[in-house]
Amino acid sequence: MSERFPRSVYSVGSEPDPRFSLANERTYLAWVRTSLAMFAAGVALEALEVPVAPGFRAASAGVFVLLGLSALVQAWRGWARTERALREDRRLPGPSTGVVLGSGAGIAMLLLVAGVFV
Repeated sequence: MSERFPRSVYSVGSEPDPRFSLANERTYLAWVRTSLAMFAAGVALEALEVPVAPGFRAASAGVFVLLGLSALVQAWRGWARTERALREDRRLPGPSTGVVLGSGAGIAMLLLVAGVFV
């Protein structure tokens, strides 16, 4: 049998019920989609003619790009932490980045609204 990647996840514990691993993978893919949406929002703000003051628009675009990177890191870390917990029959880890992403998106939106009225 060939080695599975990443070894740090698959070399411990025993195989969990496939339904749980597949659900974990779907959550991973949802985080990747969220990441892509955040990146797209940041790029779109700079690529399109948005009636927002340039400094506010650039700041908001930067926040969205950073949030996209954060969501991508969360996707991988969350998948690995959950898969290890499943394999070791431990409690599942709690959410770690949702509040940061939600707050960041709120800040980016506030920057856009402020940029409209400046």
